[in-house]
Amino acid sequence: MKIIRLVLKELVGMFVDDGSLALLVLLLIGLVGGAVKLLALPPLAGGVLILVGCLAILLESTRRGARGKGRM
Repeated sequence: MKIIRLVLKELVGMFVDDGSLALLVLLLIGLVGGAVKLLALPPLAGGVLILVGCLAILLESTRRGARGKGRM
């Protein structure tokens, strides 16, 4: 069982290095997609929100990573 867990963890690690970054981007896409579909938000505005949101998430992830490296 430990081998299976280790293999799955390595497979996920190949594609997802920062789990919180991936989860936040998926959450952002879901929220904006829901707003476009349910609240009749214009698709262009949704695209801009996704772009700005992804940039903000990436900036925060970079800052968090830089703080973590400084402690070593």
